[in-house]
This record gives sequence, structure tokens and C-alpha cells, in this order.
Amino acid sequence: MSDPRITRFQDLVAKNPANEMFRFSLAQALDTAGETAAAQEHYEICVAAKSDWMLPRINLGKLKLKSGDESAAKTLLEDALQLAIAQDHEDPAMELQELLTKLS
Repeated sequence: MSDPRITRFQDLVAKNPANEMFRFSLAQALDTAGETAAAQEHYEICVAAKSDWMLPRINLGKLKLKSGDESAAKTLLEDALQLAIAQDHEDPAMELQELLTKLS
């Protein structure tokens, strides 16, 4: 049985492929369902679409980390950390610093 959240956001993305929020929501639903390759594709579109969007970078970085691509993960997580600091997001900044310390 297909996840209704995935189906809902797939339909929304199909109708409006330029809407990054729909893509981000689809990526999260796919990620939660364990469909990481499909999630990664949509996170990458979100990252490319907005240079100041922290959350897709965090989520994509974590997916890259899980898949063993530490170099790509580190770059994404470092970018996300800079955004977290610039945007005064303390909790994500602390989480990112911990993740990056483990990668060093």
C-alpha cells in the first residue's frame, strides 16, 4: 500500500514542479518511508533552488552520510551550519556542529 502523504505530494509536484515546498514535503515523506534515493533527488532540487534554505541541506547531508558519501555530507552540513548561524537557529547549529565533529 502506498503512503498517502507520498501520493499527495507526488500529485502536487506533478501539477506544480517548480514549487520547492511541495518538493521538500515530498522528499520528507519519501525519506520517512525509507525511499532515500527518491528523497535525495527532491532534496537536491530544493538545495539548488534556494541558497539560503537550511533544512534541505541538513536532510540531504544526513542522507549522504547514511549512504557513506562523507565528503558530500560534510560540504552540505558545513553549508547548513553557516546558514543556521546566520539565521540564528541555535538548535540546528548545535546538532550540525556535533555531526561535523564526528566527521572530522
